[in-house]
Amino acid sequence: MSSEDQHDAVAEGDGLFSRFQAYARTRKGMVLLGEVLLCLIAFICFCSSPYGGYSAAPIIELVFSVIFFVVYMNNFDKTLSAINWVCTDFFRCVIAVVVLAVISIIALISHDGARIAAGVFGLFAGALFGYDAYLLFPKIKGRQHAPAPTGSENT
Repeated sequence: MSSEDQHDAVAEGDGLFSRFQAYARTRKGMVLLGEVLLCLIAFICFCSSPYGGYSAAPIIELVFSVIFFVVYMNNFDKTLSAINWVCTDFFRCVIAVVVLAVISIIALISHDGARIAAGVFGLFAGALFGYDAYLLFPKIKGRQHAPAPTGSENT
């Protein structure tokens, strides 16, 4: 039984911690938790720098990663079908890659140790967001819309 099957086998009546454990064992859950951890470390490093700056981007990406973790953990993506969760998650990842790459490169050229560390962790987080987008792309590409009916079936 794969980890995705184990997550799906957890019933709705099960506790929050058991759903957390089941989803954290899936590939997507591990990637989201890694994104949260790396963004948190980058945020702490940016905040500990005497020059500050750029701390908003990692914290915003951290919050969005937590939101998507909660949505996927509780299967809200299946019950709230008004939002295309896969495309939204893909664009979240692409935007995070671009933003984190830019601020990390800027931080790496500074002469402050904390900002350099934040830049390194920001690049690692950007790479993980890129991997997440890479995992989501086949799901987007594989989606095909059903053709609209063009005529009556009785012709």
